[in-house]
Amino acid sequence: MLLRDLVDVSGRVAATRSRKEKTRLISGLLLAAAPGERALVAHYLGGRLRQRRTGLGWRSLQALPPPAPAPTLDVAEVDASFEAMSRLAGSGSAALRSAAVVDLFGRATAPEQAWLRAVAVGEVRQGALEAVVTEALAAAAQVPLAAVRRAAMLAGGATYVVDEAFAGVEALGGVGLSVGRPILPMLASSAPDVAAAVAKAAGGRALPEVGVDAKLDGIRIQVHRSGEEVVVATRSLDDITHRLPEVVAIVRALPATDVVLDGEALWLAADGRPRPFQETASRTAGPAASEAVVSPYFFDVLHLDGTDLIDRPARERWQVLEDLVPAAHRVRRWVGTDVAEATSFAEDVLASGHEGVVVKSVDAPYDAGRRGSAWVKVKPVHTLDLVVLAVEHGSGRRRGWLSNIHLGARDPSSPTGFVMLGKTFKGMTDAMLAWQTERFRELEVADDGWVVTVRPEQVVEIAFDGLQRSTRYPGGLALRFARVVRYRDDKSAEEADTIETVRALADG
Repeated sequence: MLLRDLVDVSGRVAATRSRKEKTRLISGLLLAAAPGERALVAHYLGGRLRQRRTGLGWRSLQALPPPAPAPTLDVAEVDASFEAMSRLAGSGSAALRSAAVVDLFGRATAPEQAWLRAVAVGEVRQGALEAVVTEALAAAAQVPLAAVRRAAMLAGGATYVVDEAFAGVEALGGVGLSVGRPILPMLASSAPDVAAAVAKAAGGRALPEVGVDAKLDGIRIQVHRSGEEVVVATRSLDDITHRLPEVVAIVRALPATDVVLDGEALWLAADGRPRPFQETASRTAGPAASEAVVSPYFFDVLHLDGTDLIDRPARERWQVLEDLVPAAHRVRRWVGTDVAEATSFAEDVLASGHEGVVVKSVDAPYDAGRRGSAWVKVKPVHTLDLVVLAVEHGSGRRRGWLSNIHLGARDPSSPTGFVMLGKTFKGMTDAMLAWQTERFRELEVADDGWVVTVRPEQVVEIAFDGLQRSTRYPGGLALRFARVVRYRDDKSAEEADTIETVRALADG
């Protein structure tokens, strides 16, 4: 299949808001692909490469060769090129990667170059997420959606069961939980407070019994053990077993032969309070250091010694977990019906330095890969009034608009008067995108084709979940999960929050 055909469909998917139309377009392209290409096409339509790491970033893809005059690239060639880049390492790899970029992008037309750059850095914005691709696959293969969803959650995503879907329901049914192969994690929706979360998780029942888990600010881990073999995977299903020998040792000590556990890995300070998330993330990004011990805290068990538990009610899984895992390595949990007691538990969790709680239905199965009302997270939300320093050209559905804004706090010690804390495109409505495109063109200082530098005058209210240490930004801090609340035309840049205010929040 020519890359042109895929890029064309990706653009049309991005241009429509209709879920039904997105599904129809993706389904049609899957049917048009050759059998050996379908899984790859599904990956690309989901907005990601088959390779988890290629060594490419926006900086390395800013200067591209002139585009090709006509489309000749096919998807298999693209995949082979990215695969070759992913294998480059060691001395001289940067030069070889640059040459590979010139070769691949030099054979791509202008629309193909834009799409390739976006997919290489995970910036394809077409509104076709896992759920849409799953629906499209079921439609293309003419198999029940429920069967595709079930197989996808156990295989790690819909793109991994494309061939089984086209082989039929029986082949999909043969995809099961396999100890050693990570599955998509169950996810939580959100609520503003514990009472609202309890009502949501309870599904409207009066005086419902719920579980309330401490929400630890670590990294999500899924641990599979078969005999002495242990696999530790991240939320994105990357294998980090070699980075967490202490987690491996703890799981090997459990009284089980085969087990699959879900939890968090966290680096605690000497006083038992959690270290900043960035420190845990940095520690788990490389080999273990003797002074930085990461501990696992488990909140669910999906399999134990030949028995799959994902379809069992949560209260049964929790009992199995309690019988199996010592309290020192279980997430703190309160179970009951009193909302006031649940709220008190949540306040105690926050006072202990953790980021919030997750309210859970006691009757729910483990719905892998899904974000529903069975798990509901509650976290305090912080806001800052920051100044827009620059804005990026939109891509995908946002093409033609100015989208991703660069956020800065006031800093009298900086030559510019501001210090950057991060970027975001979250929380922007179409009306807001249209307004800010006009507004930032009025403030434009320079435009390099990707980033529009603006006069630092526009104040924006930003909500965020926390702060993390950063070597990328001069202020040493970056916002976590930043999203736009509103633009503040009632405030001048001189009234925006300072970097000292931000540092005080980080220290507090």
